[in-house]
Amino acid sequence: MSLHLVPVRSREASAFIEQWHRHHRPARGQIFSVGAADDSGVLRAVATVGRPVARHLDDGATLEVNRTCTDGAPNANSLPYGACWRAAAALGYTRLITYTQAGESGASLRGAGWRVIAQRRARPGWHTPSRPRTAQGPEFVVRTLWEAGA
Repeated sequence: MSLHLVPVRSREASAFIEQWHRHHRPARGQIFSVGAADDSGVLRAVATVGRPVARHLDDGATLEVNRTCTDGAPNANSLPYGACWRAAAALGYTRLITYTQAGESGASLRGAGWRVIAQRRARPGWHTPSRPRTAQGPEFVVRTLWEAGA
């Protein structure tokens, strides 16, 4: 099976993520999204890109791949990861980042030319007494910060 890039609207990407992602809901505030389809035109993977979640990284020149998701098709993540960097660079952005959780190998990122730039300790979550929040699931998980190759 060969895959090729396809344009994906925000709503379609969110529906795909809602159906297939194993631990996150669709991200909000997309700048753009891209997909990978097989030879028959079936969407097999999506990636959504938005502003960085971490405020200190939201400098106007940096974007973040907020979600990637596949339906299980082999090697389907690398194609959108590479396309996201090319698209962000074409739009004038100078940096593209993403995170993986502990236990995720990052093989698709390495395959697309990304590199590890930091390890992030587990967060205790977003809940505070002054602003109560419900746990979303990925709290207390060590993360790896990646950056797209220039």
